Amino acid sequence: MAATPLGAKDRLFLNRFSFGHTTQLANQVRRAGGGRAWFEKQLKPTSFQDKGGNKVKDWYPDLWYTPSKLYDRHQKGIKPSWELMPDLARWTMMRRVYSSRQLHEVMVDFWSNLLHVPLGDDYAWVGRVDYDKLIRKHALGRFDDMLAKAIIHPAMGLSLDNAFSTKDAPNENLGRELLELHTVGVEAGYSERDVKMSSRMLTGYRVDMWPTYKKYYEPDDHWTGTIKVMGFKATNRNPDGRNATEKYLRYLARHPKTAKRIARRLCVKFVHDDPSAALVKHVASAWTRSGTDIKATLRAMVSHPEFLGSANEKVRSPLEETVATIRALKIKPGRPVDSGSFANAIYWTVNGQGMTPYGWPAPNGFPEVNAAWSSPGRALDSLDVQLSLGAGWWPRDESKRPSHTSWTGPLPARFGSVINHMSIKVLGDPATPRVKDGIALRTGISLSTKVDADDLHESRVEQILISLLGTPAHLTR
Repeated sequence: MAATPLGAKDRLFLNRFSFGHTTQLANQVRRAGGGRAWFEKQLKPTSFQDKGGNKVKDWYPDLWYTPSKLYDRHQKGIKPSWELMPDLARWTMMRRVYSSRQLHEVMVDFWSNLLHVPLGDDYAWVGRVDYDKLIRKHALGRFDDMLAKAIIHPAMGLSLDNAFSTKDAPNENLGRELLELHTVGVEAGYSERDVKMSSRMLTGYRVDMWPTYKKYYEPDDHWTGTIKVMGFKATNRNPDGRNATEKYLRYLARHPKTAKRIARRLCVKFVHDDPSAALVKHVASAWTRSGTDIKATLRAMVSHPEFLGSANEKVRSPLEETVATIRALKIKPGRPVDSGSFANAIYWTVNGQGMTPYGWPAPNGFPEVNAAWSSPGRALDSLDVQLSLGAGWWPRDESKRPSHTSWTGPLPARFGSVINHMSIKVLGDPATPRVKDGIALRTGISLSTKVDADDLHESRVEQILISLLGTPAHLTR
């Protein structure tokens, strides 16, 4: 049976809100009634099962201990931090490969990049798994709820030094980044006085570093006195400043400058790098009207004509592209047994590309514009990964992949038709004339030639797969 492509609008929803095409995902879109209907269903991730995503949790049992237990195991050399954090990255990648809740995974990535806590942080690593749980819980909820919890989380406090900040020596790192990176943005024009006030408001949230890593609030360390930041005002007389701090964080989440900044960031991530002022205003208005409801904001964005006209205008990052390659090739990683197992070794593939999950060392997160991921070096790295995975070289242990005969469709058939069939299965769309001409040149087979199983032996099928993965249709989303 010939493979059938989705319509262009359906593919747009799939490309923007998943980690890559699979025939199974395309069938889910069809069963839902199209891309927009699939998107609506994905906005309610707990309404359907996720057996694939859930199964990989058992692959990395060392992640799920309490912070104090994680630290104890680190100290004893049972599972040191430099081994544990790569496991969190691996688990994250495997969820992106397997999960049926693709939109949720995409939004976890988006918010984790905005409220970024690097995996390699020397202090924050102990709380990083719990921080991931927090982001996952709120990724399709309300931003004000997420911000109010994320900023006071021990992982954030340790990463940006708020856990060591006191009324006598306020540390400005988190207070500044809260304004610059997490909410209103530097374009909002806040002052250095605002930064100092922001930092004072956040004092009191502490972490018992060694050995329990328990979070606690210390009223004696909280700065008291009137706080004024970006239109927010609190008398802040109570040494227990938690209530005032929450009001401050929710105020910033709902601030018009935050609405505009995050609306633009969403549009850059999911539409194109230079969204119009009209689109940003439209999305920001939904943010404000809904009280920072993420679902309502996303609905507004995808309802705008500018979104529907933006197909293939976003370049996949190296990490996105590697996960999409695994999905496109229908590679099924199995439970890892050692460092050479596919699910573990693929970490080193993306590490070599400079982009492991949550691996950006600075607090501003990975860049999301095309120019950051469009260099010749990046392209060559991606071609190397595509070659290695497409040919089944490395990694491959503890993984399964389809036989080469499963890709071609019924034979004999004209070579051009075979290429189209394979392109739809791999990328969700027929090959363009230029791509078909290129594959014909590479293989030495004319497009009009009728080919059979002898012509399409394993290495030739691999050549076609690798060629398809190197096209703009796969490198963009």
